[in-house]
Amino acid sequence: MDIKPPIAYVMLLVIIGGVGLACVKEGKGVDINTTALGYASMANLAAALKGKLGSSVVSSLKGDKKKNMDSANVYAVMNILSFCFTVPVVCVTELSTLAEEWDKAVALHGSGPLITNIALSGFFFYIYNEFAFAFTSQVGAVTSSVLNTAKRVIIIVVSAIIFQEAMERNTIVGSAIAITGTFLYSLTSKKKKKTA
Repeated sequence: MDIKPPIAYVMLLVIIGGVGLACVKEGKGVDINTTALGYASMANLAAALKGKLGSSVVSSLKGDKKKNMDSANVYAVMNILSFCFTVPVVCVTELSTLAEEWDKAVALHGSGPLITNIALSGFFFYIYNEFAFAFTSQVGAVTSSVLNTAKRVIIIVVSAIIFQEAMERNTIVGSAIAITGTFLYSLTSKKKKKTA
């Protein structure tokens, strides 16, 4: 079991504090969309479980060369299983509006560009996540989850700068604290000890 130094766990509190501060709106108090928070928490939990399960499977299958299950193949199998579990949910929740929404999108953008964008989005998303999965099997699920969360904060901040959206002081300070906490977490968690 991997145990990180206590200071690494303190940095997790710094990250949580930064995200919490970014959610406080000046003059309005805390402004949190609980539905979004719930779904984001479930997504982070699923990503951490996927990383942990995947790294466990990869390490247990690494010694058996006959099975040819390196991290890329384990990720592919996990995606196929995820697809099989997701299709019924999509059919139940969205099948009734699928044709109508497709027709709207084709009318707006044309079928060629739409299909190209869907294919490229899927391809790049898969490649990105395959690299992330291989990375997770090397560094661990918690570190990967923290870095993934930091990536989201950085994307939000960079997007706000590029699109020139006004950011409140608390959002800027909270984001800076969360990003700094993530950086310090990655530095402090490098010195980990292994116990049996």
